[in-house]
Amino acid sequence: MAFAITQTCCGDASCVAVCPVNCIHPTPDEPDFGTAEMLYVDPRTCIDCGACADACPVDAVFPVDALTGPLKTYAKINADHYAHRDPIEEAADPAPNFHAWGPPVFRRTVPADFAPLDVAVVGTGPAGMYAVEDLLLHTNARVTLIDRLPVAGGLVRYGVAPDHPSTKRIGEVFARFHTHPRLRLRLGVEVGRDVTAEELAARHDAVVYAVGASAARPLGVPGEVLPGSLAATTVVAWYNGHPDVPADAVDLSTGRVVVVGTGNVALDVARVLTADPADLEGTSTAPHALARLRSSEVREVVLLGRRGPDVAACTRPELIALLERAGVEVVVDAHDERTARTIAAAAPADKAGLLQGVAREVVDWSAPPPADRRRIVLRFHSAPVAVVGDTGVRGLRVTGPDGEVEIPAGRVVRAVGYRGTPLPGLPFDEVTGTVPHRAGRVEGLAGTYVVGWAKRGPSGGIGANRACSRETVGSLIADAVAGRLPTRRRGPLLAGLVDRLRGRP
Repeated sequence: MAFAITQTCCGDASCVAVCPVNCIHPTPDEPDFGTAEMLYVDPRTCIDCGACADACPVDAVFPVDALTGPLKTYAKINADHYAHRDPIEEAADPAPNFHAWGPPVFRRTVPADFAPLDVAVVGTGPAGMYAVEDLLLHTNARVTLIDRLPVAGGLVRYGVAPDHPSTKRIGEVFARFHTHPRLRLRLGVEVGRDVTAEELAARHDAVVYAVGASAARPLGVPGEVLPGSLAATTVVAWYNGHPDVPADAVDLSTGRVVVVGTGNVALDVARVLTADPADLEGTSTAPHALARLRSSEVREVVLLGRRGPDVAACTRPELIALLERAGVEVVVDAHDERTARTIAAAAPADKAGLLQGVAREVVDWSAPPPADRRRIVLRFHSAPVAVVGDTGVRGLRVTGPDGEVEIPAGRVVRAVGYRGTPLPGLPFDEVTGTVPHRAGRVEGLAGTYVVGWAKRGPSGGIGANRACSRETVGSLIADAVAGRLPTRRRGPLLAGLVDRLRGRP
């Protein structure tokens, strides 16, 4: 019986590395790695050894015959990925088709007597930790790991929804490096406040910035700054207990919330706001958020998409998770006939095809949300025009086939993407919201590097950071071997720096 990869796949390819028969794709060497929604097991080649399940850091791999409930569909999702692909050529003998031996590949060349580097890594999220892993396991570098927050984890700790505990489990894999003998962890230290980029560069041979993209993209419509109009970044940080967001940041004393966007974060917000609080007990949900969810008046969340269901920004696994939940009704707003046509014409496994069994109705927005149940409304082909209200949000005016319509709502959540913010001492591209670089080398600052969303923009999941970090660390090592790192400066500039890096009281 074959294995199958399921919803919580992080895409970091730990399973690929241990598979003895090369049946998991895309691999890091294939062009669609990093852009694929998840990895897939080929059931025609899988030998049921279970190595992938043992290696998976987020418990996403199961035997097909052990899949139950919403996970059952992943047997077909894995198989469908290979339906039109040729199987790996079988060997002449009946033995398992193990990886063929190829010529050795040396992606990095480091002299045997190369002196250890002192490297600072700023940021403890996935991008920073993949860089730390690479440096500690493949070089003799000494690493100082810095984060401005008092708790390590970055996006894994404060960005993953609390009802996805398996995904958060990859944080345990990263945390094992916090006690590595060649790593010093410095929490509560902020670049630009406690230490400057210049001081870090002077104290270390190289500095790697993995500071992410924490700001929210604006809608660009009138009224979006009204009280009651919130960025999804704020809502996500609120229910995850981020120390920058106060406990009263999200008011749930309204029957309807409109979430602008159909990406994974938008779906996360919709799921949490309509969740049964009992289902969140025992998760990482912040206590203050759980208390508010218990008294929440929210009965309906509208997910607003500018385009059709076939190009919704969410991944299929996240949409499946939304549709398979018990106790929450999901409805497609049939206000635009293009939506129905797209759903009907889609293949069952496509995003639009997943909606073929979902109820459709033309929602009457003049009526209040249902008081006796919780539901999520998917409204496609509709763009925000203005957030309306006087002293606070009263509703959202959106486009429709017959003109504009106002959806009454007490809260509007803007979930249209993340954006990087400038870091003092580093160059910044205002258009892309990233740090300008070449293969991870920060432009104009020798010995300074960038990785993750600050490098490539807010794209790709957790696993995409592994390949991204490998490139950046490769550039760092190449520069070190070639003598391109700047000479470390010591003296008055460093007075008190070591004490400050020990952490704030």
